[in-house]
Amino acid sequence: MRAMVLDTPGSALQQVELPLPEYGANDILLKVRACGVCRTDLHILDGELSEPKLPLIPGHEIVGVVAAKGEQVERFAIGQRLGVPWLGHTCGHCRYCMSGRENLCDDARFTGYTLNGGYAEYAVVDQHYCFTLPDGYTDAEAAPLLCAGLIGYRALTAAGDAERIGIYGFGAAAHIIAQVARWQGRKVFAFTKPGDIAGQRFASELGAAWAGDSTAAPPEEMDAAILFAPVGALIPQALRHTAKGGTVVCAGIHMSDIPGFPYSILWGERTVRSIANLTRRDGEEFLEIAPKAGVRTEVETFRLEDANKALDRLRNGRIRGAAVLVME
Repeated sequence: MRAMVLDTPGSALQQVELPLPEYGANDILLKVRACGVCRTDLHILDGELSEPKLPLIPGHEIVGVVAAKGEQVERFAIGQRLGVPWLGHTCGHCRYCMSGRENLCDDARFTGYTLNGGYAEYAVVDQHYCFTLPDGYTDAEAAPLLCAGLIGYRALTAAGDAERIGIYGFGAAAHIIAQVARWQGRKVFAFTKPGDIAGQRFASELGAAWAGDSTAAPPEEMDAAILFAPVGALIPQALRHTAKGGTVVCAGIHMSDIPGFPYSILWGERTVRSIANLTRRDGEEFLEIAPKAGVRTEVETFRLEDANKALDRLRNGRIRGAAVLVME
């Protein structure tokens, strides 16, 4: 099979030919049809997430069909289309797993980080960490649902019943979750990089009540803010525009340092919290909600061998919606 492989953080991916991976009794050999390109992949390539399996096949928004399966796999059939998310393994018996917080498991393993991922023609996945996908989405359209959508959904849930929600960083996750928020009857304020008029126009097309740059004040106080942009300086910025009792949700896996800020903008029972990974329950809930909410993903597709180009375009903010690798 062809695969794009990271040998050393800080370097470009290399296209290599590899034998088909071996699979165990509970594993599925998935023929990959599409794999989303996520900002987390950039954090891994840049060494900001410091414990990857090396060499590594990145990619954790995988859509594919079952090509073969281990003798204990009963959930899925040969040829069935599946989706594979970031969470690839948990221990199942620690206090986090036993209390419905498997996303915090100390023995968790992650697709495209500590397990090989989907920047390849085939991938091996544990049958217990796959999802059936809703009809109505092409393979490329479904791929961003598996991280941008799932992490966005967990972040939106963490915002509680907030009626007025600010979203900082209008990329793949934001463009999905803004649609869910609007379907739920919430008002969305979108914040982009200064000068990103195209991004602000995109947010408005998706129903944002207001769109401006990240240094601007929204037209009214927000009940919650979700930060997809990995910029620590946005936390105090968001707090200043969040109403008493509101929540600022940090949805990225990596963020630059948070600067000091006055206690007065936190006071009033405001909360700052992070989102870590996802649970399988998140996936089941969101993948049921997405078609009901009429979620449509906007994708820009690239060939597998053009993964570095896709990553560069993402790094430079030149992707509208989500980037997806497609296998021909």
